[in-house]
Amino acid sequence: MGDLAVRHRLGRAALLSLLLLSAAQPAATTPPTDPADLVLTDGFEQHGFAPEGGLFYKDNPEQRGGQVVFGTRSPLRGRGELTLTAMPSCDPRARACSERAEVWERPEVLAPYSRTVWYGFAMRLNDPLPQDDRRYVMAQWKREILRDAQGDFSPFLALRLYRGRLGFTVETDLVESYPIGGPQRPQGCLPGEARVLSRPQVHQTRALVAIESGSVPEEYPSYFGACAPGIRVTRHADLPAAQKGWIDFVVRSQPGPSGDGHIEILADGIPIVTVKGHIGHAAPGLDRNQYFKFGPYRAPNVQPWSISYDDFRRGPRCSDVIRAGQCPSE
Repeated sequence: MGDLAVRHRLGRAALLSLLLLSAAQPAATTPPTDPADLVLTDGFEQHGFAPEGGLFYKDNPEQRGGQVVFGTRSPLRGRGELTLTAMPSCDPRARACSERAEVWERPEVLAPYSRTVWYGFAMRLNDPLPQDDRRYVMAQWKREILRDAQGDFSPFLALRLYRGRLGFTVETDLVESYPIGGPQRPQGCLPGEARVLSRPQVHQTRALVAIESGSVPEEYPSYFGACAPGIRVTRHADLPAAQKGWIDFVVRSQPGPSGDGHIEILADGIPIVTVKGHIGHAAPGLDRNQYFKFGPYRAPNVQPWSISYDDFRRGPRCSDVIRAGQCPSE
């Protein structure tokens, strides 16, 4: 069966079905009132977004050049997969232009920023794999931003590609950090401290919290050249190789700008990293919800960039989304 490109919008009737299907329990007769309690799934097997998944392809200028294909060639599970492709649409010299093909959570299912939400999804990076050091993002978690917000707030958690290597970053409001090689950290970061990029011009700190197997932090961009005691990282293992094929991720999303954030990342059932401390943003102009989106997002380039996804899951507990391995302790 050939691939079929589809862009699908959910109506009010589909949303009602989503809530009823997702919340169905033997003893329950009404859906949960807090969207954070929803259990959402989409295996991309319906030649469109499943009502019980709560996903959609957002129609905006950056995304209109992207390609969305519901296919059946080589899914990780079941019969379907979703392939998203960012196409060249910007002048490669344009700094303010981005190219995207991202799938978003629908506004009606977004969880409050204060709640813990678990996500699962499978990803396969298709050839050719970018090898340069431009901006490449494959999945990101953000806080809603109001229209009158001042400034640009980066995702509090993001899966990125650095010169062909996978990496996860955590972002927060600007926190104290010490340059590596300076008087406070002459030999490098102390155990548990995050390796960070301090960005005072936008009042944010970005931490590199997970890297690819066989790599060392020095092989990633040198601008992660400081240490932040306020972001605590416990590394259990490294990420699989970007060229491995399908990778199944499980992620705990719990932002905490004041210092009580908690992130867990697993890949193929193996715990990768635990991150605690300052995670996310608290500033005027930010709204009450968090949201997840996935798909290729990059600075301008001249080649298409294609990524496939499968088996999206979301729920309030790790047990709602885990496929392999054991859930971390709560």
